[in-house]
Amino acid sequence: MPATEEALAFKQKGNQAFQKHEWLNAIDAYTKAIEAYDQDPVFYCNRCQANIKLEQYGYAIADATKAIELDKAYAKAYYRRAVANTAILHSRDALKDFKTAARIEPNNKDTKLRLADCEQVVKRIAFEKAIEFSDDPSAFEGLEIDSIKVEDSYDGAKLGKEITQDFVDDMISRFKNGKKLHRKYVFQIIQAVQSIVYDEPTMVEMDVPKGHKLTVCGDTHGQYFDLMELFRLNGFPTEKHYYLFNGDFVDRGSWSTEIVLLLYAYKWLRPKAFFLNRGNHETDDMNKVYGFEGECKAKYNEKVFKLFSESFSALPLATLIGKKYFVLHGGLFSDDKISLDDVRKLNRHQQRQPGQQGLMMEMLWTDPQPTPGRGPSKRGVGMQFGPDVTKRFCEANGLEAVIRSHEVRMEGYEVEHDGRCITVFSAPKYCDSTENKGAYINIGPDYKLDFHKFDAVPHPDIKPMAYAQNSLMSMM
Repeated sequence: MPATEEALAFKQKGNQAFQKHEWLNAIDAYTKAIEAYDQDPVFYCNRCQANIKLEQYGYAIADATKAIELDKAYAKAYYRRAVANTAILHSRDALKDFKTAARIEPNNKDTKLRLADCEQVVKRIAFEKAIEFSDDPSAFEGLEIDSIKVEDSYDGAKLGKEITQDFVDDMISRFKNGKKLHRKYVFQIIQAVQSIVYDEPTMVEMDVPKGHKLTVCGDTHGQYFDLMELFRLNGFPTEKHYYLFNGDFVDRGSWSTEIVLLLYAYKWLRPKAFFLNRGNHETDDMNKVYGFEGECKAKYNEKVFKLFSESFSALPLATLIGKKYFVLHGGLFSDDKISLDDVRKLNRHQQRQPGQQGLMMEMLWTDPQPTPGRGPSKRGVGMQFGPDVTKRFCEANGLEAVIRSHEVRMEGYEVEHDGRCITVFSAPKYCDSTENKGAYINIGPDYKLDFHKFDAVPHPDIKPMAYAQNSLMSMM
C-alpha cells in the first residue's frame, strides 16, 4: 500500500525545512509523515538525517534501523546509520554498515570513499590500543621551554615568566589577523594553566562579590570570531568581570587552538577571576575525530596536542556559584543518591579520560528530557534525566538550578524543568549550518540570572571541520 497524500505532503514540508536548515521543524514534519503512514522507509531515513544534524545520533540510529527493517536493500539507510555510529565513535559498527551500503551500490564513489576512511580509522584505533601504556610519562616531562629560541623575525609581543594584559591583547589581534603564537609561548601558556587547574578542586566553589559580575558561557567550539563578538557585546574579562566557560572550547570550528589559547591565557592572567569546566570535547577520542588534534598538528605540532590533552584532563568538572547554581557541561546522574559531596570527593586525576560509564562520563555527556524519570540517550552516549530527577537533586543539595551546556538551543539558551535546568550554548550558527543564536548568562551579587542572545558574525573562509583527519566527518 503506497503512502497517503497526507503523509507525502508532510514529507515535502520536512524536505523544505531541511533545506532551510530548520532541523527541528524537519523532524516534526517527518514525524507527522510517519504518524500518517508508518511503512515508508524514506520517512525514517530522512528523519535520521535531520537527527544527525542535531547530533541526536541515538535517535538517528533508531530511525535508520527502522528504515532497514522496512527495506533490507536500502543503501542510504545503512550509510546514514554508519554516519551516526561514526559520530559516537562506534567505528566497527559503522564499518559493517558502510560495507553493506557498498555491496548494495558497488558503483557509489562516495560510499567507497567513506568505507576506505572508516577502515583506516578502525586500523588506527586498533594500533593505538596495541601500543597504549597505562603509565605513559607526562607530556611535560623533558619540556625544556627556556632553551627554545624565539627568532628575531617573530613580530608578536614577547612573553616573559608571567603573562601580561598587553600580551593577551596582542594575542587577540594576532589571531584575528590569522597569525599564530610562537610555539615557545604556546608551551608556556599550556604548562602554566595545567599547573593552575590541576590544583583546583573537581568542583570549584565561588561567589560573586559586591561590585563584580560573572558571565557563564556555553560551548564555543572553535568559533573564535563569534567569541570576539560575545566579548565586544558583553565586555572582556577583567578583575571585576569574571567569566566561566562551561566546556567544549574546541573541535568542529576551525579556530579551536585560538580559542583555547586565549581562554588559557586569561586563566593564567586572572586565575581567581576566570574559570574553566571540562566538556566532553576536551577528551582524546573526540579530539582525534572532530578536528582539534589535526588543527594542533597543522598549526603547531603533535607535541602541542599532547600537552593540551594532558591539561584537559586536569580541568575541573563543575563549578558551584554562590551555593545556588551547579554548573557542569553535560548534566545529572543515573543515581539519585549522587550529591555535591560526591562530586567534591571525585578524584579526577585518577582517570584522565571519561570512559563509557561512571560519574565523570555522566557529568560530561548526559542531557535533560521533558518526561519524568530517566531514559536512553538521544545521542547514543550517556542517558537523559527528567524534571523530577532535577527537582530531587536541587532540593537535596539546596540549589536553585543546574546550569549546563552541551546542546544547541535555537535561541541560544533554554530554561526547562520548571526553571531548575538551564542550557546555555555560545556558538551561534553552529558549524555554519544551524540557524541558532548564541547566548550567555550574566550573574551579579544578587545571583539573578540575566540572559543575553547574540548572532554569528562573518569569519574567514575556512569551513568547520577543516582539520578533521579524514573525510568521514564532512558528513556531519
